[in-house]
Amino acid sequence: MAEYAHISHGFGPIFDERSSVLVLGSFPSVLSRENRFYYGNPRNRFWPMMADLLDEPAPAVDDVPAKRALLLRYGVALWDVIESCDVRGSSDASIRNVVPADVARITRAAKIRAVLCNGGTAGRLYRRWLEPVTGICAEVLPSTSPANASWSLARLTERWRAALLPALGE
Repeated sequence: MAEYAHISHGFGPIFDERSSVLVLGSFPSVLSRENRFYYGNPRNRFWPMMADLLDEPAPAVDDVPAKRALLLRYGVALWDVIESCDVRGSSDASIRNVVPADVARITRAAKIRAVLCNGGTAGRLYRRWLEPVTGICAEVLPSTSPANASWSLARLTERWRAALLPALGE
């Protein structure tokens, strides 16, 4: 098993003044940190799911500008709850010594009206560290991680669709 290491997030949030929905993960996986962008594991279903939800073609795995543009076109902000922590590899279950992200950086610049958490760890940590800052109750959605194998892509997409599209006003 990997040893604990104190890791900083390594890359900033995606948002602009038109962002209205904030999607929060917990902390970037090893592959995401190596790729310096969100959901960098090609087996993670986040990008194909978001493209389907927004009725857009899925961006190429390594096309960071297309991924960023996809979210911003629809008013979706993306970040993680944790700025830095002690973690073993990519295991959310191993996270400790959390330093929360400065979510006010987004809420000062954009009128966020909904927060969606990608998985239970993000939801728990959001409620503990960030909800007192934002004052917005989050909806916790099933994780898009490949470790969440009990949820198929089709099932994830439908569950996320029920939360994301109404939050976007669609």
